Amino acid sequence: MPPKFPLNDRFRGFLPVVVDVETGGFDCMRHALLEIAAAPIEFDENGQLAVGQIHSTHVIPFEGSEIDPKSLEVTGIDISHPFRDAKQERAALDHIFAPIRQAAKRNNCTRAILVGHNASFDLGFLNAAVARVGHKRNPFHPFSTLDTVTLAAMAYGQTVLSKAVMAAGMTWNNGDAHSAVYDTERTAQLFCKIVNGWGKAL
Repeated sequence: MPPKFPLNDRFRGFLPVVVDVETGGFDCMRHALLEIAAAPIEFDENGQLAVGQIHSTHVIPFEGSEIDPKSLEVTGIDISHPFRDAKQERAALDHIFAPIRQAAKRNNCTRAILVGHNASFDLGFLNAAVARVGHKRNPFHPFSTLDTVTLAAMAYGQTVLSKAVMAAGMTWNNGDAHSAVYDTERTAQLFCKIVNGWGKAL
């Protein structure tokens, strides 16, 4: 069933999709993509932006990739854990892209636009994985993004995700941070609150 308020006229035909990646370092060409989560943003029954279903997967490091142990200390990811249930990059992208394409179609949008906190980092790793596997059905715009760092700086004077989330009146749990699902959820909630509050008292 099509949504009551499709998004095709709100963001120039783009569907906002919040993405967070956890990685083995900062260089998208050398360091492994280890985890990815994505949540489409759609209008609810009242015409307010709301967080859609989050889709996520762990990712098997690509052949020849590097992993900085310091990154694993931050994320807490154990790449050898027997229950990690990680997917190869191609399968991981398919897992994430399929529901995003469905959401874009449902909202009459031409494609998705990545929303992230320091969005260029997430898009860089996403684009690098797409190029490595030769994926032909990437729903994301290749370079345009919506960045909650900028939005949070404008709305709350904060650029760090945890501080911005708390400034917005939401909770933050350091123990759950640096999980792709948790960071995606909180970034998505922050994005919705700021955009829904545009022109109002935040």
